[in-house]
Amino acid sequence: MKLGSISLAIAMGLFSITGMASGSHDSHSSHDSMSAKACEGFGPQTPRDIDNVAGENKRIFNSAPAASELNLCNIHFHNNAEHKAKDFSILAKEKHGDSHGGHASGGGYQCGMSKSLSAAELKAPKTEICKGLVPGDTIEVHWVHTSCDIKPGKGLGSCVSAACANPDLRVETQVFTVVNDSSALNFNDMTYDGNMVKGLHQAKVLPTKTGKPIEFLGSTTGPSFTEQSCSPYQVTWSVRPKCAKVDINSLGEWCKGNAFKEDHAHGVRKLVTNPKLLSNIN
Repeated sequence: MKLGSISLAIAMGLFSITGMASGSHDSHSSHDSMSAKACEGFGPQTPRDIDNVAGENKRIFNSAPAASELNLCNIHFHNNAEHKAKDFSILAKEKHGDSHGGHASGGGYQCGMSKSLSAAELKAPKTEICKGLVPGDTIEVHWVHTSCDIKPGKGLGSCVSAACANPDLRVETQVFTVVNDSSALNFNDMTYDGNMVKGLHQAKVLPTKTGKPIEFLGSTTGPSFTEQSCSPYQVTWSVRPKCAKVDINSLGEWCKGNAFKEDHAHGVRKLVTNPKLLSNIN
């Protein structure tokens, strides 16, 4: 689906965070289930259980190039994993979603390792981190990439331009357990900070020791989308199947100031399970 850059930027200004404005703000209420009529005519949706490769959605599009061939345009993270896999399959309690969007969050999933942390790893920081993030939380980080010649910034609006209204989009994804431990991964090692590689905006490094990423065709996410209110946007996803530990203090440093104006974890979209809304994973 092609949209002008202005309408796309407005509609998707919080890519994968609040989704696209819709008239159904109570779409995560109790009547939101498989029995309700699924949206028709849309391409494959996200998030999904990446261990389940089956999908019946017939709308296909070309996979986006590798992240190294695209411009990084946005980094943000969600409270709990939007996707599901063996390593992150503990159903989290539903909670109120993104403070900017006001949508009910789909709950999401927690890492198995989050249930066996030490007392030291769970020690509360001396100050509030990222507006309420605490040790033991699970987060899903999205590194968003675009084929447009742009400068990284806030939301999907930074992933398009007047000259590039219908870009190839790729999201590199990693699920983390948050711990109070300086020996865990430092989030700032995986951020942007103006890093350029061969003329392209790039993260300083992407996670490499959490299994081969599962790649599939999908959509944008965020708590305003459901199986009855689908996202029309086409995204290539690359989701790593294993959790890793990240130091909460490094996240706190990042939330104090970054190119993407991110300062908190966002809500999640409820897992898409209807096979008619999922692509087949090869």
